[in-house]
This record gives sequence, C-alpha cells and structure tokens, in this order.
Amino acid sequence: MRTALTIAGSDSGGGAGIQADLKTFAAHELHGVCAVTAVTAQNTLGVTAIESVNPPVVAAQIDAVLQDFDVRAIKTGMLATRAIVAVVCDRLDAYPSLPLVVDPVLVSTSGHALLDEEALSLVRMRLLPRATLVTPNRHEAEVLTGQRITTPQEAAAATASLREMGVAAVVLTGGDEDGLESIDLLDDGDRVSELRGARLETRATHGTGCTFSAAVTARLARGASLDDAVTAAKRYVESAIRHAYPLGRGRGPLNHFWRK
Repeated sequence: MRTALTIAGSDSGGGAGIQADLKTFAAHELHGVCAVTAVTAQNTLGVTAIESVNPPVVAAQIDAVLQDFDVRAIKTGMLATRAIVAVVCDRLDAYPSLPLVVDPVLVSTSGHALLDEEALSLVRMRLLPRATLVTPNRHEAEVLTGQRITTPQEAAAATASLREMGVAAVVLTGGDEDGLESIDLLDDGDRVSELRGARLETRATHGTGCTFSAAVTARLARGASLDDAVTAAKRYVESAIRHAYPLGRGRGPLNHFWRK
C-alpha cells in the first residue's frame, strides 16, 4: 500500500478539495494523507464561507505525515494565502525528489476567489519551479502567465511560458471550454500533444480539476511515467463523470468509485 499526500482545502460538500483527493487516492488503492489549508462552507451551489488554517498548523500537518509515512507523491490544491504558500514551499524544499503535482486553484466553480492576489507571485517564483506538473485550466493559465488564451497557438504559448517559470511539465485542461471534445494540452518540454476525450453534457462537474490532478498524483505514486499518468487520469475523470449520481441542486460531484 503506497501513500500519497494532498495539501489542499476542505470542501464541506465532499465534491472537491481534500475530500475529492482522498477519494481519488483510495480509488487508486493508495493510502491518502493530507494537510488541510482552509475550511470552506460549500455545497453544489457555491461557496459561502472560507477560513484559512494558521500557517504553522499547515506546516505541522505536512511534517507529521512526511516524517512517518512513506509518501511517494504530493499534490497541492487550494493554498489560500501567501503565508500558506510560503510554509508549503519551505516544507517541500526538504523533499526535492518526490513528484509534485500543482493544481493552481484560483477560483471556485461558482466564482469565489480561493487564492489571494499576494500569493500569486510566490506561486510563480517558488511553487512552480518545484513542480513536476502543473494542471491549470484556461482561466488559471491566463492569470499565471498574464497571456490571453483564445486559440490553440495561444494555448501552446501559455504552456511554454509556464515551463519558463521552472515547472517541468504542463497540462492545460480543456474541460471548461466549448466544443464537441474536451481537449487537454500536455507540454512536457520535449513535445506538445493533445489529449482528446468526449465532452459530456452533465452538471456533475464539481471537483473535476481536483480529481484530475489527484489521479495524476496517484499514478505517479504507483510508479507510472508522466505521459501514462496523465492519459490514465483523463480516462478516470471522464468515467467518473459518466457514472456520477445526481447529487445536490447545483453542480454535483463525480463518482470517484465508479470501478467498484
């Protein structure tokens, strides 16, 4: 039983954040450990309150699990504040060999800000250079790079800009775009490739970004190559959406255990 760590916020609705990550790890037969960065009051309709965790407590959680468990891969999600980004980077610097997947959570599906402006520069300067992979959607990539993305050429330019910040590889996700297909763009530094999948008409989309990055992390923890981990994660998320139950009155969660 291998172990993976998620450093992210809690979703009281159970569809995204820590809850989605731990369910994804379990679905991939991993033991999941966590460091909670923020507590949110949210459901399928939106976010109504956020309380960040004291940064020393975030650091203590990371220390506790990394000092005891044989963690094979790490992912970050909602980091909320500059102070939390700083302590997370401090701790990650002590484990440079562990694969790190960064899901740059900036805004919730309902439009609620999940990372303050002061934290963005530190994400660019310290977190991205440590990352094995960063998994932004189009909006997140635009914010991180300062570049508009409306064409395939602009998307490729944005992934190149993110790699110039030091990240080893980028997946620009396309699940929130229009069109008959959901097209993700993988830039691993050697080549840029498209990962195509069916675009599903559904409201069960809450937590797709968290789940995708967690699934990549899980595959990396199990020893997969980056290409294989990303490809398998996309298939996993697509099936989790297809098999989702109609929960809540808004954008519902995925079915993380569709294979059981």
